[in-house]
Amino acid sequence: MKDPRSYIERFCYKHPNFGIPRLMMYVAIGNVVFWLLGAVNSRIPYYLVFDPYLILHGQVWRLITFALYPPSTGFLAFIAIYFYYWIGSTLEQYWGTPQFNIYFFTGLILTIVYGFLIYFITGIRIQLTAEYVYLSMFFSFAALFPDMQVLLFFIIPVKMKWLALLDAAFFIFGVLTTPFPLNLLPIVAVLNFVIFCGGDLLRMIPKRSSANTVNFRRESQRIRREQRDQLYHHKCAVCGRTDVTNPELEFRYCSRCAGYHCFCEEHINNHIHFTE
Repeated sequence: MKDPRSYIERFCYKHPNFGIPRLMMYVAIGNVVFWLLGAVNSRIPYYLVFDPYLILHGQVWRLITFALYPPSTGFLAFIAIYFYYWIGSTLEQYWGTPQFNIYFFTGLILTIVYGFLIYFITGIRIQLTAEYVYLSMFFSFAALFPDMQVLLFFIIPVKMKWLALLDAAFFIFGVLTTPFPLNLLPIVAVLNFVIFCGGDLLRMIPKRSSANTVNFRRESQRIRREQRDQLYHHKCAVCGRTDVTNPELEFRYCSRCAGYHCFCEEHINNHIHFTE
C-alpha cells in the first residue's frame, strides 16, 4: 500500500500555488482578536466553539471560528499563540505552503467529522476547539526537528523530543480519563500526524526483502545522506542543507547565537538562538 503522503506530495508538486501563504499568521491574528474580545465580554468565546446542534440551526460560522479559539487562557494564551505560530510557520517553510495547508485543514476536517458523527450517533452536543489540531501539529514538528532546542517559558532550554513526550502523555491521558466516545478526539487528532508522518515511522521497522528488490524511497534517502556527508563549507543548523546539496542558497552566520552557527537564507531570521 502506498504512503498517503506520496499522493499529497504529488498534488502539491502539481499545484504549487494551492493554499493560503503564511496561514498561521492569520490564525494567530484571529486568536489574539478573539482573546481580546473575550476579555471584554466573557460570553464571546461561547459563540466560537464547534457545536453541531447550533451549526445545524444556522450558526455556521462556528465551522471556522472554532479554529481561531485561543489555545490557552490568561497571559499564557499569548505564549501559546506565539509558540504555535512559530511551529506552523516553520512547518510551512519545510513542507511548503500547499502541504502545510493540507495538513492543517485535514486536522480541522477530521475534528468536524468527529463532532458531527458523535452528535448523529449518540445525540451528544460536543463542543470542540482546535486544541488537539495544534498539539498534533506540534507532534509533527517534534518528529521533524527532535533535537531543536527551545526556551520553555523563555527560560528553561528543552529539546523538542522531550516536549513531544509530554505531548504524547497528554494524548494518552485524554484517552484514558475521558468517557467513551468523547475520548476518541485525541485519537482523531493523531490520525493527522499518522497520515503525514506514519510512513516514516513504519519505515523505521526492519523488514526482510528480496535482494533483487529495490526500495526507491530508501535509496533516495541513502543518496541524500551521502550528499549530506560530502565535504561542504556551510551547513544550516535548522534544516541541514549545505552549499553542496543546495548550491543556490546563501548561508550566513548568526551574531546573536553563542558560538559559530550557520543558517541558510530561509532560517537566518527564523530560528531559535543557540545559548551554549
